[in-house]
Amino acid sequence: DAVYNILIDRWTKSSTPIHCIAHSLNPWYYSKEWINDVSGRVSPHKDMELSEERNKCLRRYFPDVKERRLVNQEFDRFSGGLDAFGSFDSLEDRWVLDPKAWWLVHGSSAPILQNLALKLLGQPCSSSCCERNWSTYSFIHSMRRNKISPKRAEDLVFLHTNLRLLSRNDADYKQRESKLWDIGGDAFDSFDNGAGVLEIASLSHDEPTMETMLFTDDED
Repeated sequence: DAVYNILIDRWTKSSTPIHCIAHSLNPWYYSKEWINDVSGRVSPHKDMELSEERNKCLRRYFPDVKERRLVNQEFDRFSGGLDAFGSFDSLEDRWVLDPKAWWLVHGSSAPILQNLALKLLGQPCSSSCCERNWSTYSFIHSMRRNKISPKRAEDLVFLHTNLRLLSRNDADYKQRESKLWDIGGDAFDSFDNGAGVLEIASLSHDEPTMETMLFTDDED
């Protein structure tokens, strides 16, 4: 019972309207490979609970009836694999391409839904960015600086983060003593553990050039 309650609690937290519409706009869940992988599995538009929550989100996101009707028509073509969504490449790429890439390649015939899908499916699923922000905040608002106002602390975090980004344009960032100062910190010599691990994990998404330069230097 304890395990069951934990699973139900986790499902409830992830079964919000915004989660359901994101799930409904992921082409991966309409592919024959995903549907046939488990007996009785159905695509999102055939799931009653998902459909109810998705429609609830659409009513809130598109309060105008005419615009919402256009969105529903676009979703009908997308979920049913109709018109441009029924082409061979579109259907095959549902399982192969990244969801965001799929919408960029095949979603132009449904511009409203494409824009919504890119916003939802482009959200990071990692909390590492928040964790880094909290680490900066804890550095600024400490036991010795506990009287600082929330607004001042927020401004200082903003300045710290943006100065950190601006410093990457400086020539010293790629050489001399301050080389890549914000990636490894004091543990720069080793990326096997410590502060550098999470930073390196995000480079492949945000800064592939820097990642290439970093590991090329190691090989030399």
